[in-house]
Amino acid sequence: MKTNIILSGVGGQGILTIAAILDTAALIEDLFIKQSEVHGMSQRGGAVQSHVRISDKEIFSDLIPEGQADLILSVEPMEMLRYIPFLKKDGWLVTDSESFVNTSNYPEKSDLFDQIKEHPNHIIVNATEIAKYIGNSKVANMVILGAASAIIPLSESSMIEAIKKLFQHKSERIIKLNLEAFSKGKKVAEGITDVAAGK
Repeated sequence: MKTNIILSGVGGQGILTIAAILDTAALIEDLFIKQSEVHGMSQRGGAVQSHVRISDKEIFSDLIPEGQADLILSVEPMEMLRYIPFLKKDGWLVTDSESFVNTSNYPEKSDLFDQIKEHPNHIIVNATEIAKYIGNSKVANMVILGAASAIIPLSESSMIEAIKKLFQHKSERIIKLNLEAFSKGKKVAEGITDVAAGK
């Protein structure tokens, strides 16, 4: 088993948090994991991306070659499109529908979605709206992670444990909020990801 995941978004959207949860969940399951550093501008608005590789055998490189990503998980639709050349033929795209407009020539949303929909395996989730509805737009990253969870070869229990570990120094309310966001994202994607989960 080997899964290659590219995380993308802009600074301040919680890419590093998603990476840390995947790392922790993989370690809980005694799997090998390699993660590239989060590259890009860490301040709000700058492009950010990271490669995460999970395997039951030793991994020698933390970088994913072009055409080898099983999943591109993004919290911003335009940022996702930067990494399409890395996607496998049958790979998955999972993104928030909410744009972070950080340039004057930002494309039309409909054009972005048309390009994403050219790929048969895609999930576009209004994660930011879901996060706002449950109490905090900052947990949109957990909604996206939940939506992609059936595609990732880690158990739900391991990811939940990883979320709890990552936020253990925060309040009980913050832990609960992140767990609820993960659960909502998972529910939104049910049915779409059944094929990926082998159901």
